[in-house]
Amino acid sequence: MRVTICLPLILLAACGSEEGGGRQPGVATNIVDGVLPDRRDAEPASNAIQTAEAPPAVDTPPSQATPAGLIPASLQGRWTGVSDRCGDRAADLELTIQPDSLVFHESVGTVQSVTDGEDGAVRVTAAFTGEGQSWTRTLDLRPSADGDRLTIVNDGTATTRKKC
Repeated sequence: MRVTICLPLILLAACGSEEGGGRQPGVATNIVDGVLPDRRDAEPASNAIQTAEAPPAVDTPPSQATPAGLIPASLQGRWTGVSDRCGDRAADLELTIQPDSLVFHESVGTVQSVTDGEDGAVRVTAAFTGEGQSWTRTLDLRPSADGDRLTIVNDGTATTRKKC
């Protein structure tokens, strides 16, 4: 019987009053409400890692590498085998050199770097795709003195083409 008499009092106390928006003073109902106005950040630990100073400037010698995509203009254009007819797109040795690519008969190489050599020669590293495969190759391009011939050295094998 005591439980029955006390039950309404317990329910009434649990509901609180509607005055003041139903909030009880000193009770946080939301995590945001619990932020204390006088809080301060903790001091860094004595063994904390400190930010290092900026690295010193280091003078580096200029590189001979030309940025990717810059094959010299003197090597750009259409080339074909010495005994082939210019304009014959079916020729096995046909090559079109663009500033940023080498377009062979059955593959295309996207230039990654160009390094200047002696007497107008350049070393070109390119990422190739063709016939369902992809590979990276470094080629030495050596023009003749008059610029009408171009010898390409690939893994020790040299092939000479004429300019069209």
